[in-house]
Amino acid sequence: MSENNNPDIPFRRLLRTIPVDFWRLWYVGMIVSTVRWLETVVMGVVVYQQTGSAFIVAMITMLRLLPMGLFGAFLGAFAERFDRRLTLAGMVGLLALTSALLSIVAWVGTLEVWHFATASFINGCGWATDNPLRRTIMGEVMGRDRMATAMALDVGASNSSRMVGPTVGGLLLAGIGIEGAFVLSVALYATAIAATLMVRTRMPATLGADAVLARTWESIAIVAKDPRLSAIMLVTIIYNVFAWPFTSMIPVIGRDQLLLGPEGVGLLTSVDGVGAFVGALMLALWLTPGWHARAYVGGVTVYLLSLIAFALAPEPVSAGTALLVTGLSGAAFSTLQATTVYLAAPVEMRSRIMGVLSVCIGTGPIGFVWLGWLADRIGAPQATAVTGVLGLLALAATWPLWRRI
Repeated sequence: MSENNNPDIPFRRLLRTIPVDFWRLWYVGMIVSTVRWLETVVMGVVVYQQTGSAFIVAMITMLRLLPMGLFGAFLGAFAERFDRRLTLAGMVGLLALTSALLSIVAWVGTLEVWHFATASFINGCGWATDNPLRRTIMGEVMGRDRMATAMALDVGASNSSRMVGPTVGGLLLAGIGIEGAFVLSVALYATAIAATLMVRTRMPATLGADAVLARTWESIAIVAKDPRLSAIMLVTIIYNVFAWPFTSMIPVIGRDQLLLGPEGVGLLTSVDGVGAFVGALMLALWLTPGWHARAYVGGVTVYLLSLIAFALAPEPVSAGTALLVTGLSGAAFSTLQATTVYLAAPVEMRSRIMGVLSVCIGTGPIGFVWLGWLADRIGAPQATAVTGVLGLLALAATWPLWRRI
């Protein structure tokens, strides 16, 4: 075991060994995730106020995942055609432009549901590039031995944004209006672009245009033939179809069942982020390679049980407690998802295999469509609980496959 993965090393000493480029990329991820959560909450509340449909709320959230399923594998190979640092900066710039346009439309009072849908899809395109771009550069900066530590710290940043983003979004929506939330998004994106351009690590173009599709299919074939990679992707699909979509129901359950306003919904959503942040820090300090598989699959199991408890919670305190546990368990899954794929993939194909991972994450729209459709028929709490049970059954049925991890 390398020195930096030894849990006996003081945390501050561990942090001093991490290159500055990692922290720049870490900051970019934290900012983009903060804006994602901020806008998800304000969009969810406003769309539900305008339509009264849990299904439409789920669809708006689903559109952030759809590009992963559509373009994830292709983007993994496409990213190899360009300098990844500049491509990342350009993608963050596109997200900033989208938020700026939304703020203008909101300011003139003509914001409609289709504006949210379009923006969510564009933001999803940016999200789909995170694994093949930012996290692949991060892996190059940190090296193979410290990849788990890198992902734990990155997930910690992402999940700290789940504390800050929803709370700030709810407060801005209640105090200023949705246009204020989008203006803040633009300002935050600007700092992320600056941090990206300061990264010194270069990953230049390595692939010609004529090879993109061939390399894309090659990466899919390698995953299909490798039992470990296939098993990791299978668990990722189960999580994204049956577990992750429940987050779209938090504004609906918070308003209808728990009787919370925008501020309360934002605070409730942030509890999940508190648990995830604490969980990520614990993993950075104590996780060892021998526990990677257990933390990965165990995180999904506990997450599914906790979302069922949230759906059935009768009041805000028990609902918040359940969300705290979803955060802790989700941190284990999120940290090991990218780590196990990065370590299992052939070195020369990491960008492309990470793109295939994005495709598996992109199966989430199936779950969002299902959950939104069911919620409109039997209610959001009941639909969320049923979906969680189905996820546990899917995990149990596929045990002979994912035990290979």
